Amino acid sequence: MWINKARALTLLAIAWPGMMFAQTPLSAIDWLSDSVATPVAMPKDTLNSDISQNALPESVTVTLLGHTLPDAVGLLPVNITGLPHNLWGSSASSDLARRFKAERVDLFPAIQDLLYTLLLAELDAPKDASASSVLFLARVDTLLSLGALEPALALLERAGFENPEVFRRYFDVSLLIGSESKACSTLRATPELSPTFPARIFCLARGGSWDAAALTLQTGKALGFVTEEEETLLSRFLDPGLFEGEPGLAAPTRTNPLIYRMMEAIGEPIPTANLPLAFANADLNAHSGWKAQIEAAERLSRTSAIDPNRLLGIYSARSPAASGGVWDRVEAIQNFDDAISKADTDGVSATLESAWNAAAKVELEIAFAQLFADQLSRLPIQEQSQALSFRIGLLSKNYENAANSYNASSDRDRFLQQIATGQAADKPVSNPLMAAVRDGFLANGVPIRLQSLTNNNRLGEAILRAMELFTNGSRGDFDEVSDALAFFRAVGLEDTARRAALQLLLLERRG
Repeated sequence: MWINKARALTLLAIAWPGMMFAQTPLSAIDWLSDSVATPVAMPKDTLNSDISQNALPESVTVTLLGHTLPDAVGLLPVNITGLPHNLWGSSASSDLARRFKAERVDLFPAIQDLLYTLLLAELDAPKDASASSVLFLARVDTLLSLGALEPALALLERAGFENPEVFRRYFDVSLLIGSESKACSTLRATPELSPTFPARIFCLARGGSWDAAALTLQTGKALGFVTEEEETLLSRFLDPGLFEGEPGLAAPTRTNPLIYRMMEAIGEPIPTANLPLAFANADLNAHSGWKAQIEAAERLSRTSAIDPNRLLGIYSARSPAASGGVWDRVEAIQNFDDAISKADTDGVSATLESAWNAAAKVELEIAFAQLFADQLSRLPIQEQSQALSFRIGLLSKNYENAANSYNASSDRDRFLQQIATGQAADKPVSNPLMAAVRDGFLANGVPIRLQSLTNNNRLGEAILRAMELFTNGSRGDFDEVSDALAFFRAVGLEDTARRAALQLLLLERRG
């Protein structure tokens, strides 16, 4: 059926306010759904009216007086973070955004914790902040890269949806955690947002308006706003019964959360193992198989996107019915958890090494330490397990107590004790990595390579740069490690310096 394009656009604009389209700019997170587009003025001939739709010149940026800019939105107040409220100082929003985007996902946990603090901190917006929310979007995108959807969702809700790019992220996070009905209601109730046809069709169907969704699909196809691939998927999503017995769909050329949810709805779910980390959250629900839940929880635990107790809860959900791979890991953790819960010292000694090796195999040493170090420190375990217990304690948040309560018998252990208690080693060391840590703890003041940032009131930017130095330096340029540790201590980030140094020395990886 041929449809008059101008009339169809007018009808759709009336049915769903704000539904006019411009090309959505490509995000740094290139897997986001094209759920909303930047609104443009509706052409006069479409409305059959000479009335202007907007008297503002196109170049004007509007900021509401008294309105909190998203760049200033956070979840952690300064009395919690200990950071100065003017941390960003004179840094440009674009420079801060670039540094956030440059941070890796596979960080040492201490550096990762500091990154989360900066991402979630409630701070003054940069001096050049505007409604474009460059810094805020970079912070949210970094959280999405880490798979940390719950704090990202909280930030997005606090920021509001005046900026379509903010809503775009909110819509996708909602899809991945299963709260899409609320997101669709928000989209419908926010006329200034311009839903794309796939998003509108999805939301109409989710709201029970199946006939309206089908009509919108036909209209979108006629107007050229729905691709052939989108039409095929949307048709099956709206009426899967029509396609019974037909071959499954080919893998989508590009997976985004909207496509992922519709593929799941038609019974052709896409495995998340090779998708960006944020998608792993979709496997945490009870509808996923236990193995998929375990693997998703492990991926997300490595970036501290979920609490270790949630991982342990998934590990403990049932008894493994098979062996090898993930099942051996589950069994080892379950056996140790059972022994330590009962304060069975012989059982703990017998199962500790196996459980620790299982956690280390998938780089979950810090999660293991957070879960068990305190209980382990209170048990009189056998002598052969005490050295391992000491190291686990050093990787926990109570590393200083672990250091003070252990009777070290080797130079290396005494060195670790000194670092854990904030002391520089009392004698030179030959190991290059230990020497780099020692140099960092012996240094005074801000290193030269970071002074230009601190001297120009760009402390937050300097912290981000020091995090990058530590991560890159751990791969071989140990001078960068020394400078990063010295900087952290000089600006009061003592806990970060000690924990990062201990992790660098104890974990079997380099960033």
